[in-house]
Parts: sequence; structure tokens; C-alpha cells
Amino acid sequence: MATISRAQLLHHPSAYFSRLPHSHSSFSINFRRRKFSVTPPLLCSSSSSASTNPSIVGDLLNYLNESWTQFHATAEAKRQLIAAGFHLLNENDEWDLRPGGRYFFTRNMSCLVAFAVGEKYIVGNGFHVIAAHTDSPCLKLKPKSASSKSNYLMLNVQTYGGGLWHTWFDRDLSVAGRVIVRASDGSFVHKLVKVKRPLLRVPTLAIHLNRTVNTDGFKPNLETQLVPLLATKPEEAFPESKEKSSSSPKAAHHPLLMQILSDELGCDVDDIVNIELNICDTQPSCLGGANNEFIFSGRLDNLASSYCALRALVDSCGSPGDLSSEHAIRMIALFDNEEVGSDSYQGAGAPTMFQAMRRIAGSLANSYAGESAFDRAIRQSFLGMH
Repeated sequence: MATISRAQLLHHPSAYFSRLPHSHSSFSINFRRRKFSVTPPLLCSSSSSASTNPSIVGDLLNYLNESWTQFHATAEAKRQLIAAGFHLLNENDEWDLRPGGRYFFTRNMSCLVAFAVGEKYIVGNGFHVIAAHTDSPCLKLKPKSASSKSNYLMLNVQTYGGGLWHTWFDRDLSVAGRVIVRASDGSFVHKLVKVKRPLLRVPTLAIHLNRTVNTDGFKPNLETQLVPLLATKPEEAFPESKEKSSSSPKAAHHPLLMQILSDELGCDVDDIVNIELNICDTQPSCLGGANNEFIFSGRLDNLASSYCALRALVDSCGSPGDLSSEHAIRMIALFDNEEVGSDSYQGAGAPTMFQAMRRIAGSLANSYAGESAFDRAIRQSFLGMH
């Protein structure tokens, strides 16, 4: 759980695009404020009275509370873009783009690229880009998570990214992520799941059994001590698990966990083909401080930047005339796997954004964009300076 000041969000995110370099005459945008969420900001203390005035802070808190995982962050960004009138593209289809149009596509359900084409755009003009990432340091379920000891059901987890792992002890934890489900027609469907109630806990050892912890420091063994507790029921309480093949995904995880997931998804346990789950803190993001001037939240790295980038794009082209004098293409790229090096199909190390730029330039030219047009667009985007 980290903290940022609410004052850092007072400057409207759409102003980010106004400060980007441009390649034509003065870059002017009329920033019309769209309607904010009517949900009041969540306060940490129930005794405090929340302001009824809608604000960008309340919208950020809603975004953080929806985005437990990189998949949920991308899904929430997708929802907001569709609500703002952006058109969803498929990377496997031909793109028919037009000046003044607003578009986006997703990759792996955890990476998103969105862009708005200026009405005065000419092929070879530049791109103005804000990039961030959707993933955060967390614990992830191992491919074989089922573990038990002394009649306790436990989950084997692995660390992801550079986290402060001692802060995960003694918290109300749960699971969220992506599940592959077999549909009635035999096809496979990706579904998101989020168990909102406290489901897991990683307890610390009582002081009576660790007298030197305050002098020697808390130095947990991440393989043997960072193991969340799931339940007290022994494995024998689920005899059907004995019948499962050791190669089955369901045999790799506790039947109790699989049943909880099936209840959340509204499907049979046997229809769950595979899972990709994060361990998540159930404590909601909220306002805190004597004057409610702080935002207390996990996953601020880097969802705060993802949200600001998203709002900058949406709010800077939300009205009919916002793109009328724009010569360039406004773009945001929200990548996955930044915490582990970005070298994945959906990470910033992949050529996702540059492939999109080439396709955009080619579609707007009504032909394949040659290297000269593409290189010119890159040069005018000032990307070659970094």
C-alpha cells in the first residue's frame, strides 16, 4: 500500500498531450471536461463525510479498485474507451482508418494501444505517445499451487517483479486473474475472475516463537514462509481429487479453490481448463490523511500513470471539434510485464507499438507505407532522441 498526494492530480491529465512536441504550427487543443464519475471518493474512515462533488480523484480510485490485475486494468481501460466512442480493432483484420477517427486494440488481454487521428493528419506526420504499464509487483499462483501441511490447505506462490514482500504478511488477501473456460460448443473462452472477499492470509510467526525479530530484522524465506493459507480442511475431504490425473490442471490446484472459481464464474469445475491468477490485497484504494489529501493504494506503480494516460487521450478528443486542428496522431500504449523486463509478446520490448504505427500510416495512405514515410513519422515523433 503506497501513498500519493491528491494535489498531484489537480492538473488535468489531458494537458499531457498539450506539452508533447509537435511538427507543425502551434499545437492547440480545446480541453473540454467530460463528465466525471458520480461516485464520491472512497474514504478510509467511515466516519468522515465524503464530498459529493465528482472529481478526477474519485475516478482514479474507481479505476484502481477495478484493476486488481493487469487483465482487469486492461478491461477497465477498454470499457472506458468504448464508452467514449473509440472503435475496437482486431490485429488479425484489415484496418480501415479515417482522419478524425478514434481506435484501439488489445493484446493478450493485458496490453492496450489506443489512438486518435487528427483531422488534418497527412501520412508522414508524427505520433504523440504516452506509455505506461498495467502490471505491478505481486504474488502469482504457481502452475502447481496445491500444498498442504498439518491439515492446512496452502497455495504455492511465486514473486513477480521487485516487491516489498514483507508487506504481504498479515493482510486480507484473495485471488484474481484470467481463467480459460470450455464453452458449450467446445471452444475455449477467456474470462476474468475476481474473488472480492478475503480468502487467503500469510501469517507471521508469533513474537513468542521469534524473539529476535525486532533486533535481527524480519527476513522471511520466500519459498517456505510466503505461502498463503487457504483453509483447514484436509485434502481427504475431497475424494474426487484422487481420481484426477496428475497431468490435469485441476489436479495441480486444490479442489476447494477450483470450486470457488467455478462459483464466481458460474460454470462447472470440469469446464475450467486453466488459470492464471494473482494474489491481491482486498483492502480498497481510498483517501486518507487529516484533510483527505492522500491516496492510499496498492498498484500505484504503474496504474496511476496508466489512468492519467487514458484520461488524457479520452478527454483531449471527447468532443466533435477536438481533433479538427490536429495534424498528428495521439496515442497511448499500456504494456504488460514491465516488472519482469518487458521482453514478452505483450511487453514494451515487443514491436507492438511500432507495428501499430506502420499499420496506421499504411491504412491512412490507402496503401502499404514505405520505409520513407514510416521513418519520417518516427523522426517527427521525436522517438529517435530516446
